[in-house]
Amino acid sequence: MSQPVEHESGEAARFELPPGQRLQRGWPVTHYGPVPKFRAERWEFRVFGLTADGEKHCWNHEEFTALPYATVVADLHCVTKFSMIGAEWGGIPARTILEIAPPAPSATHVMVWAEYGYSANLRLADFTSERTIFATHRDGELLTAEHGFPLRLVVPHLYAWKGPKWVRGVEYMTADRRGFWEERGYHNIGDPWKQQRYSYQEEPGDGPEL
Repeated sequence: MSQPVEHESGEAARFELPPGQRLQRGWPVTHYGPVPKFRAERWEFRVFGLTADGEKHCWNHEEFTALPYATVVADLHCVTKFSMIGAEWGGIPARTILEIAPPAPSATHVMVWAEYGYSANLRLADFTSERTIFATHRDGELLTAEHGFPLRLVVPHLYAWKGPKWVRGVEYMTADRRGFWEERGYHNIGDPWKQQRYSYQEEPGDGPEL
């Protein structure tokens, strides 16, 4: 449904929300488990699994945040039915990581790993989208700890659970494997425009069996 939103100029623009979503003013905090404490000296981002060179690639916090910074203006759609419109996400594009540490040609999926063993699986095609970004900032401000500092993944065309907070690494895979919420009844793909919320809505080919 298209709805009006007022710009700072006072002019009204229109945007479209996925089915079943409502416009959210502000940014609610939603996550499972405690907020981890960030310790820069212990933080490491890893790319592993089926890499093109067979090696594991690692960055410490200083090295990772020194990678080329970019911004993406994108919406965020939560499976709990709220949507934030037009946020500016700043950070490291997923494509940058793919260029530095590419997957082997046979890779088809990735598992994004976060603190406490949390994970979310993605098709490689979703991860390679030019709008998928490892965000460090929102609207020019550093993320807060509650919203994923120092790093969260944003995949604008999928529900927000597919973009974990407190990301620590990416695993390249030759076959799909369900992540944390996907093992607990959430849809394996998570397209908000198709309302792919729960696993019982899955069709053949949408994901591995539960």
